[in-house]
Parts: sequence; C-alpha cells; structure tokens
Amino acid sequence: MEEKVDISRYPTASGVYLMQDEEGLVLYVGKANNLRARLRSYFAAHGDGRAHIRFLMNRVSRIETIVTDTEKEALILENTLIKEHRPRYNINLRDDKTYLSVRLDPREEFPALQTVRRVRRDGAYYFGPYSSASAVRETLKEIYRVFPLRHYPLASCRRRGRPCLFYQIEQCSAPCHGKISREEYAELVRGVVALLSGRESEVVAMLQQRMQKAAQAMRYEEAARLRDQISAIEKTVERQKVVEAGGGDQDVIGVHREGGEVEIALLFIREGKLIDRRSYSLEWRLEEDELLSSFLQEYYQREVVIPDQVLIPFAIGDADTLEEWLSERKGRKVSVQMPQRGARLRLVELAERNAREACRTRGEKREARRGVLEDIRERLHLKRLPRRMECFDISNVQGRYSVGSMAVVIDGEPASHLYRRFRIRNVEGSNDFASLAEVLGSRLRRGLEEDDLPDLLLIDGGKGQLSAVERILEEVSVADRLDLVGMAKSRVHANVRGKVVERSEERFFLPGRKNPVILRQGSAALFMLERLRDEAHRFAITYHRRLRGKETLRSALEEIPGVGPARRKALLNHFGSLKKVRAASLTDLCAVPGISESLAGEIHRRVREASAKK
Repeated sequence: MEEKVDISRYPTASGVYLMQDEEGLVLYVGKANNLRARLRSYFAAHGDGRAHIRFLMNRVSRIETIVTDTEKEALILENTLIKEHRPRYNINLRDDKTYLSVRLDPREEFPALQTVRRVRRDGAYYFGPYSSASAVRETLKEIYRVFPLRHYPLASCRRRGRPCLFYQIEQCSAPCHGKISREEYAELVRGVVALLSGRESEVVAMLQQRMQKAAQAMRYEEAARLRDQISAIEKTVERQKVVEAGGGDQDVIGVHREGGEVEIALLFIREGKLIDRRSYSLEWRLEEDELLSSFLQEYYQREVVIPDQVLIPFAIGDADTLEEWLSERKGRKVSVQMPQRGARLRLVELAERNAREACRTRGEKREARRGVLEDIRERLHLKRLPRRMECFDISNVQGRYSVGSMAVVIDGEPASHLYRRFRIRNVEGSNDFASLAEVLGSRLRRGLEEDDLPDLLLIDGGKGQLSAVERILEEVSVADRLDLVGMAKSRVHANVRGKVVERSEERFFLPGRKNPVILRQGSAALFMLERLRDEAHRFAITYHRRLRGKETLRSALEEIPGVGPARRKALLNHFGSLKKVRAASLTDLCAVPGISESLAGEIHRRVREASAKK
C-alpha cells in the first residue's frame, strides 16, 4: 500500500474495517471502537510491531470501513463478515470439531437423554461439553444405573409387544409400557439434572432419604438397590478433580506463546469440577489482547455451551462488549474476568500450564512427523519434502454414480477441511482412467491458477494408473512442479498348499523406474501413506453411498401409488431433505398436508425397505 495514507479521512466512530488487495479480495477484517485510531497503528512510523502485518500491508490496496452505532454491533458485524469472506489473515478454527453435549428436554412427556454436537436455544437443558463419544458413554452408563430413563423414542417402543432389554437389566423404567408413573419418572429426571449439573450431594441426600423410607417399610431389596446407587455416585465423584473456584460453570483460558505460534488451552469447569480440556494452535498474527478477543469470538459463535464465567489470563479492551454479546447468546448474564488472586487465578495458571504442555507435546509430534516425511522423501526418491500430500480415489458400481475423492495430509496430519468430493459428469460407464483424468485435470488446473499444488500426488494403483496420470500432468504442465507416486494394493494369495492366506507388501511405483519400492512393514512412513490412501477410499465410498441412497429413496417414492410430483414436492418442502423423509416417523408423515394415514403408512414402509437395500 502507498506509504502516505490520509488517516484523517477515516471516521472516529466504532465500526469494522476490511483490508483488500488489488483484485478486491478481503485479506483481513477487524473491528475498533475508534476506527481512525486503530488504522493509524498500522501506519505508525515504528510499524505495527508484527512481522505478519508487514506482509499483510504490502498486499493491501484499499481499506473500506463500515460504521456502527455500538461496539457490540461492530463485534457482530465482524463475525458476519469473517464468515462470509474467510480472510486469510483472520483466525480460523477450521480444524475444530465441535464437542459432544448431553441434551434433555423437560417439556417431553417422558424426557430422554440425547448426545448432540449443536447447542441450541430451544428450551432444553444441555450438559458438557465432552471431548469424546467414549466419555459420554461412560457418563450415560453411570446415569442409567442410578436413574433408568428411557433409551429409545416412545413411538417405536410402544409398537413393541413388551419392554426392551434395558428394562430387563434395570437400566430403563419402561414408561412406554406404563411401568412407571409420570410423577415417579419426573423424580428420576430431577435426579439426572442434578447429577449432570454437578450437584451430587443433593442427589445423594435424596437417595439416602428414599433408602431410609424403604428400609423402614421393610422393602429391603429396594433399599439395597438405592444403597448401591449411592455408592456408584460417590465413586464417580471421587474420580473427578475438584477445584475450589466457587462452583458454577466456567471456561478457563490459558495462553502460551512460543516463536511465531500461540497455544490456547480451554479448561471446562462445571459446578466446580474440571470435566475436560482442549487446546488450539494458532499462528501469532495479532497483538495478545486482539488475538484472544478474536479467538473468543470465533469459538463462542459456534454452537457450543456458553458458561456463566469466562476466565482469561490478561485484560482485553473489548471485555465489556464480549460480555454483552455472550450474555445475549446465552440468554442470561455471562461475565468475562481476569482473576488477580485466589482460586480463580490458580485455575488460569493451571490453564496456562496446560497450554505450555500442549505446545511442547505438539512440537515433539511435529518433529516426529517431519522425520517420517524425510524418510518418505528418501525412500521414494522425491525431489522435495512431501509436506502436502494428496491422494485421489474413484468409486462406482457398474459405472453408475461415479464419484471421485481427494484426501489431504499436511505436515503428516490429515487436513479434513481440505478434502474434496467430485461428481464424475463427463465419463460414461465404468472407466476409472477417464474418471481419474477428469478429477485430476480439474484439481490441477485450479491449483495452477491459485498457486496451490501438492508436493506429492499419491495415486491408488500400479503402472497403468501411473502412466495415465503422467500424461495428465504433462497436459496441465505441472509435471516438474510436484512428485508422483503410484501405490499398488498388497496382493492376497494362498501358499503353495493352498491352506494359508498370505499378503504381499504394498508396492510403490515411481515414474521412470521399472521395479517398485517396498517400504518396511510396520514403518511409520508406510503407515502414513496407507492412512492417506485409505482416507481417500473411505471418503469416496461415503459420497458414493450417499448419492446411491438418495437415488434409491427417490425411486422408492416415485414407485408408490398415489405419490406423484406434487406430493413428492410437499414431502421435500415439509422435511427439507430426502434424509429427513427417511428418518420421519409415521406421525411425522401424517402431518404433511395431503398425506392420509394409509398413504403415510405405505410411504413409511417403502422408505424403510429402500433404506435396507442401500
């Protein structure tokens, strides 16, 4: 950008600024309470102080501003514009996977527990988050032993002639068959809510009272069962780490900077107990307070559980605005605090130690992966270090629903956000060579235009596929800009007596080399390449099955007497997708305008049959 910029022409109000390159591409979106003062810092004589910003400003051609009435409006607008433009220089937690939460809707006739990834403002209770499905299963397993809520939808359970197996093992109270009253079931629900909220002492006191009443009435089996439930809760509580932070739900943030990277750790505290932890690795692109503020906005704009308190390691300029925004999203007061002393400060220090440890561990893993990449380069005689590897696969059944997939590994780690699916449109029948040419041609031409090519192209196949891809690379004029390797599947055959099945090694074919390269069985290099190949295959198969399933369901609907174009359209308008039509219950189908009860029954039966044939 020009060295002399008239900063005075920019407003002093709060708002959002967009930095763009010569072609109008948005490079960075920021917000400020005073736009002129914020932009002046980018052009100060001593510079912004960030090496990253020097590269950004060299590309910036113009800056546009949007004025807002309040700082909160600026924050919301900034979020919207970042989602829309995905600027290269803004924080993007694209490698994040939303955590699981447990949902319970108290408005249901007999509320049940669900595991969900999206937290909505729908009046239901949400508990968590949990980092893995196994952690959720362990939690629910303990809950069902103490409070036997239903496991399955009421409608499907009521169609059964008798209660399910969970009732037999005393992990379901079978409300579907009238084995428990609504009042008794509501008492179970209150216990579950208290237990998941961390109020174990309240639950234990309630169960002890019931145990004493049962013992006094000489219902000794019931008293013994309640005693075992109390013991199970107490053991579960003992396994959890208790922190003295005054109770309540808190997310605690720790930040560790090392070189050009920042590690951010989140500790999830629920009712005074540390239930989980996660960490993020970010590039050092902003001032500390700006980086932390941007991170909090990016994280909490997702469908995640918002706590009562967010504890941060240092002050940020827009803490009040963040508080207002988070409170609005949660529906009640949320505070953003920087503790100075006491238990909350110790929590922040614990989060910072976790961030430091995560950074150290990530660095060790990075070095180990680099060693594997060096081994791949040496063993496969590559011209460059394969930091970005891409593998392609084709999937079809007798030439129908042909699709292609691209799996990507960057620095030894799967980059699922870069995976791509391709619908084969210009190839008739089962012709993997032509399909591969269509997919690769599209990918490489785009990569050539955007200067975004892989270091290594891994092809699932032997010499034939390798030769075909070599011709494609020549046609697109990228043969000298990347390495190419063909990976032939291991062969399975019987031994000389035909009794024992043996598997040969994976073979890697290289351009201009007659004999394949064999990597040592069990080596990290072989495992990394096999995983990339398997990911491409899995991704292609998943897409292929989805297309085939949609077509099967669409055909099933077309074959049902009485379901013409108008009713098919009504079904899709009502449910939104074929997938939701497939998942609809009989009651849901009856609610569609123009669908009678008998027709709904026929649709329900045909859809289930079509799903079973997939």
